[in-house]
Amino acid sequence: MERSLSHIALFAALIAVLGFVPQIMLPFGVPITAQSLGIMLCGTVLGAKRGALAVLLFLALVAIGLPLLSGGRGGLGVFASPTVGFLIGFPVAAFVAGLVVERSSAGVGLAAGIGALIGGVIVLYAFGIPGLALMLDKTLPEATLMITAFLPGDLIKVVLAALITQGIARMRPDALLSRA
Repeated sequence: MERSLSHIALFAALIAVLGFVPQIMLPFGVPITAQSLGIMLCGTVLGAKRGALAVLLFLALVAIGLPLLSGGRGGLGVFASPTVGFLIGFPVAAFVAGLVVERSSAGVGLAAGIGALIGGVIVLYAFGIPGLALMLDKTLPEATLMITAFLPGDLIKVVLAALITQGIARMRPDALLSRA
């Protein structure tokens, strides 16, 4: 139990630290950040439940006003911005990424890559696109077209998540809770 709590807190902190990586702001007000890599890693390393809990802890800290989102954003106002769908989708994305790794019989790297792709891209976009459409008064196809700018960066993050997770499995197999 104590080990799980430590890992959850550590990965919530990891997401926050990834917020210090400079963001690239798209013209319609949605930033490309490194934080979604943290969401992917929460799932691929911690597993479904712990990964989702780490993200929920991070979001709770953001909601109470800590400026932990990329660009120093925080507070309840971020949940009424164009990024709201992504924020709501973060814990679901981590859960799905973790579930894929937990249930896959593939090698750790491949399972983590597939989990990061399904959870960290497909599931996250499934939440992000409707949120973007709603907040910017766009149709779903218009919002989907806007999101295509994220795809190359997100695919790079999928590869990084797979490589990092595989590296953890090799160097510290006991730290890879998604396969414990």
